[in-house]
Amino acid sequence: MVNNKYKKQKQVQDKLTSNSLEDAIKKIKELSALKKRKFVESVDIAVNLGIDPKQSDQSVKGSILLPNGSGKKIKVIVFTGNEDLQKIANDSGALMSGLDDLIAKIEGGFLDFDCCIATPDVMQKISKVAKKLGPRGLMPSPKNGTVTNDIKKAVSDAIKGKAGFKNDKGGTVHCLIGKVNFETEHLLQNAQAVIKAIKDAKPENAKGKYIKAFYLNSTMGPSIEVSVESV
Repeated sequence: MVNNKYKKQKQVQDKLTSNSLEDAIKKIKELSALKKRKFVESVDIAVNLGIDPKQSDQSVKGSILLPNGSGKKIKVIVFTGNEDLQKIANDSGALMSGLDDLIAKIEGGFLDFDCCIATPDVMQKISKVAKKLGPRGLMPSPKNGTVTNDIKKAVSDAIKGKAGFKNDKGGTVHCLIGKVNFETEHLLQNAQAVIKAIKDAKPENAKGKYIKAFYLNSTMGPSIEVSVESV
């Protein structure tokens, strides 16, 4: 009885750790298949970084166009006062575009979107809603390509699966890499692209080991700790 109990605990523990990213993805898919969900779970990575998040010069943020898309329907809004660019935004698939009317809508509580894009000339105006957008990681930023005059490309990239990332107060970066029903190879390629982008965004003043811990999880599933050496 004791041996059987130990074996079950060991099996669970083995599933929560992995020596390779590819193996961890396979475990995520296996664990998800054991549960009958009414929706397709997302797959996310969490990377604990060796940075001091209290220092502004050690923040880690950026974006990456996922090679195989995100599997998520991305709702994009565009801030611009230029009517021609508004039309381009809408024709490119944006949920809505505008300026004063869009700002008023957000001030009124509208937040049903996943990505905000803005032209450089309106950034001062949209600072009025920064307190609503910022905490949700939605504030447009030149660093992740969401402050631009090339509205067509920005909207297209966002819809295709451009993933943004930014460290939280604990120094951890979370990022979507796809859906659990993606092929293992596609999730692996997406994860590797995000990891490279995070490594490329390493602050010059970060000391010691940069990637301290790495985890993979599905929406409703447990986290699997992946060997840092493998990523």
